[in-house]
Amino acid sequence: MGLPLALAARLVLCGVANLIGGALAMQPSAVMPEQQPLRNLDWGKLNFLQTTDTHGWLGGHLTEPSYSADWGDYVSFAQHMRRMADEKGVDLLLVDAGDRVEGNGLYDSSTPKGLYLYDIYRQQDIDIICPGNHELYKGYAVDGEHDHTVPNYQNNYIASNVDYVNSTTRVREPLAPRYRKFKTKNQGIEVVAFGFLFNFREANITNSLVQTVEDTVKEEWFQQAIREDPDVFVVNGHVGVEMSEFNNTLYRAIRDVNPETPIVFLGGHVHVRNATMYDERAIAVASGRYFETIGWVSMDGPLKREKTPSPRPHDTGKITFSRRYIDTNVLGFYHHTGLTKETFDTERGKNTTAMITAAREAMDLEEFFGCAPQSYWMTRYPYGDKNNIYTFLEQELLAEIAVFKERVDVPRLVLINTGALRFDIFEGRFTRDSMVNMCPFTNGWVYIPDMPYADAKHVADVLLHWEDWFPDQSRQYLMLLGIPTCELNARRETFIAPRDAMKLSGRAAGQVQLSGSDYKILPGHTTVDGMGSDGDDTIHETYSYYTPPSVVTTEVGIQERETPEKVDFVFISFMKKHVLSVFKNLNSTYGEDDMKDYGEYKLDGGIYDWVRMHWSQDC
Repeated sequence: MGLPLALAARLVLCGVANLIGGALAMQPSAVMPEQQPLRNLDWGKLNFLQTTDTHGWLGGHLTEPSYSADWGDYVSFAQHMRRMADEKGVDLLLVDAGDRVEGNGLYDSSTPKGLYLYDIYRQQDIDIICPGNHELYKGYAVDGEHDHTVPNYQNNYIASNVDYVNSTTRVREPLAPRYRKFKTKNQGIEVVAFGFLFNFREANITNSLVQTVEDTVKEEWFQQAIREDPDVFVVNGHVGVEMSEFNNTLYRAIRDVNPETPIVFLGGHVHVRNATMYDERAIAVASGRYFETIGWVSMDGPLKREKTPSPRPHDTGKITFSRRYIDTNVLGFYHHTGLTKETFDTERGKNTTAMITAAREAMDLEEFFGCAPQSYWMTRYPYGDKNNIYTFLEQELLAEIAVFKERVDVPRLVLINTGALRFDIFEGRFTRDSMVNMCPFTNGWVYIPDMPYADAKHVADVLLHWEDWFPDQSRQYLMLLGIPTCELNARRETFIAPRDAMKLSGRAAGQVQLSGSDYKILPGHTTVDGMGSDGDDTIHETYSYYTPPSVVTTEVGIQERETPEKVDFVFISFMKKHVLSVFKNLNSTYGEDDMKDYGEYKLDGGIYDWVRMHWSQDC
């Protein structure tokens, strides 16, 4: 009788890790970064390293040198940073804000999904971890969290408003503890930590339930937790730092009861580097996406308070905050730890890197499909430009991957949301890994046959300009159509009036320390957040940013200046609920019964075959 699949995979990873534990860090095909000028990290009494929205990118960005470190390198980095904290007599906490799954071959290419990822991820010691919405989209992903990540991190995993529903017994229970109270290692700073998810209603159709943040803060346990009188509150959450779940509901609930206690909000979900101050003693920071960024937050001042009764409030003293967005590459890690290539790698870090290499080989993520003739970008070029990936999708791909042989002679209007593509295409080798990074979704196509052309065009126009048609309605449908980076603009709900954010942070831009200022400056993240423009640890040359539309369309079998009476209205299955929403809001007679399966291809399979047919096999 053979070994269970998960156990067999675990043995493969461990065996390879033991065999090549002495190998260099980073993945074998990753591009080595170039040295660039860096800002130093400001240490405080309490410090945080944060990841969020890693989406399976634990192997690093193999073709992007600025972000080419892998999870094993981060394991080594964190071990050294913890040692440095011990030597300084301060404290360091590691935090993750969710969306660890879906979006990279390391998770998506195994059967079952996540077969290798959970064991690789757990090699990092994390003090506060919570779920994201991608952990809850599919029943198997919820089970993966419940069966693997929660037991891997035990009480460090916090699920303040997420429940697990047993698929057999239908018993509902908290996915993990609702909050955690603990003392830090070196100074005994008392922390009360939460782990929240934004008001994600789609989870409630799987084996999970998400309670709204507004309802959760009324719960007896939450009201008790915010009266625990800690030195610091830490609100970890898969929530944008400018979303109302953070900057209104949770902030107000805690601050109304604790007017002076420092609060650190560590967020995510919107896939951008961002930070702001809610008040002089409350900071909120989110650290990007896809393991491009490790966030650094430090706080200094009189954090540990005397818990003696007093007839009047005592002087709590000034708290100062600092934040950095650390590029995930080994040269930056060397700099921040004061180490070198020869001294940086730890045994655990090297073994983690080896586990990633073994998993990638087991899933054949380097399988070659063709040579991309150029790079195609999601946001660096405007939609309509030949270098834009959505222009490429509209002009080259859609007509050939949305095909139904039985209806090939019927004119069709094909519609797809831009969120169906999640990453850029880079010139050169296009592999299984490249494909999953670009499009991790396996949606099929559906259609409404013989729909009046004017009606199909109208639906597409409404989806493209949702806010113009329904300005008084929720933006949730629109946000879920586009790429996540659009969500920051879609949900700019901060109640904080414009003010001097640098003054709030207690830092001055002139105090920024730079190293290596003679090095060449390369393109990369150049962040401007609510605390200024000095947050990136690496000085980069900025690149242009263009917000793509929420949907793109192409017309097939329709001649120029010709208006057919009827068409097949074709769209990916993910968009069914959005199209139905349009029908409902327009009082249309169309419904789900009018939608039928269309074509032979799934979205990803169609792209695979298109690449094989159209791109050179010789790079």
